[in-house]
Amino acid sequence: QTISIAKAGITTVLNSRTSVLAAANPPSGRYDDLKTAQDNIDLQTTILSRFDLIFIVKDIRMYSQDKIIASHVIKVHASADAVSADTKTSKEENWLKRYLQYCRTQCHPRLSDSASTLLQNNYVKIRQDMRRQANETGEAAVIPITVRQLEAIIRLSEALAKMRLSHVATEENVLEAIRLFNVATMDAARSGINQHVNLTPEMAQAETQIKRRVGIGN
Repeated sequence: QTISIAKAGITTVLNSRTSVLAAANPPSGRYDDLKTAQDNIDLQTTILSRFDLIFIVKDIRMYSQDKIIASHVIKVHASADAVSADTKTSKEENWLKRYLQYCRTQCHPRLSDSASTLLQNNYVKIRQDMRRQANETGEAAVIPITVRQLEAIIRLSEALAKMRLSHVATEENVLEAIRLFNVATMDAARSGINQHVNLTPEMAQAETQIKRRVGIGN
């Protein structure tokens, strides 16, 4: 992963070995299914395309789910004192941290030939599907599928292989990376596309009045 800089007469490319985990709330306060992901997230396409995975997490009002979340939050706060009192953790409790550190430093997988071919074919297919979708809807994709997304799938495939301490990313890793990409970024790119309706002025006015009186998500 690199970043290009062209400032004050300096043009160069620097390595950016870091991970960015970002969260954003919709401008209206709640996710509107009638809008695209770009409208709900309110970020430029050039910024959205830089993230390997984009997950849409909706706050669905459901009694059973709300009860589980409330119970978890209460337990976290209730056990905060007990956790802070025990500041010394044993090596056994830090095994996951040590395992991840070992994977990072000792394992550097690369795609196998068969995995590379599989990834290439799937990338071309995704591009064709997005082009066909743009022709049918008359609108460009919310999140453009470019070489950046191809590099994202490669990083995911290599990360999956690294978790198994494998020095080769196989077809299985590529398929799982593509699955994650489809249920995350591609789902966000398709959100709201099939829900666009050509509204008459009367319908648009009625929709505006309803939105003023009823909160989104109620």
